[in-house]
Parts: sequence; C-alpha cells; structure tokens
Amino acid sequence: MVELNYHRETIDVYSFGVMVLEMLYRRKNLDRFQPEEDMHLLDLFKRKVEEERLLDIVDKYNDDMQTHRAEVVEMMRVAVWCLQSDFSKRPSMSVLVKVLEGSADVQSNLDYNFTTPMAPRPIIVVGHQGDAIGATTPLFASALSGPR
Repeated sequence: MVELNYHRETIDVYSFGVMVLEMLYRRKNLDRFQPEEDMHLLDLFKRKVEEERLLDIVDKYNDDMQTHRAEVVEMMRVAVWCLQSDFSKRPSMSVLVKVLEGSADVQSNLDYNFTTPMAPRPIIVVGHQGDAIGATTPLFASALSGPR
C-alpha cells in the first residue's frame, strides 16, 4: 500500500509542477490558439531553458511578476523539480511544502530535459482486415509516473 501511495504522489507532484508553470505563464499547458511550436507549454518552457530566456514568457503586464523576478525563477525551479522524467527524483509533497515555506531548498542538480506528457508516440493499430495502420497517441502524465 505504501508503494502505491508513493506512485500516486508522483503523479500529484508532476501535476503540481505543470500547474505552477501555468500560473507563472498565465496560460494552460495545451493552448491551441498559440503557434504550433508554442502550443504545449512544457515544450515552450524547455525551448526557453535552452535559449536561456525563461523570463520571456512570464506575463510582462504583471507588475508583481516583473518586480519579483528572482522568486519567479525559483518557482520555475520548483516546477522543474516536479517534472523530472525519473519519477524517483521528484520531491514528495511534504518536501514541496517545506520548500514553499522556506525551510528547505530546491534540489540543485535538476534535469531540464524532462519528458513532456503530450508528446506523440507511434503505436500500431491493427484493423479488422489485418492491415497495420500507423497512429499516434498522447503520452499522459500517468505513464510518466512509473509503475503502479
């Protein structure tokens, strides 16, 4: 039972990381009104990390976000910690609470090359005639949380 709760918590932590980014950037993870390369917030975030331009996508019209840039970057680090591809490297919710209270620090060696949950992956669907049909399906957060 403890192991099951641990894996369920990694899903919650991953979702918390996505929610933090949505709040910082004031948009949903999937925004079909954006250009295709910016449609998925996590893909946009990863690109901005690579370009070293993280603050470009923070709300420019929000004075609090602009005034407290250091705190915004720290919250981005919290989000990245929650989004680690290796679910065992994600913090527990209790550790996250301590970080948010200021009694603990964000892990320093974060992997910014996390897996995005909506990245299509190929699958083979066999039709009723036996013909193989190529298709894609989204990779959801539950698949990233590890074994259940």
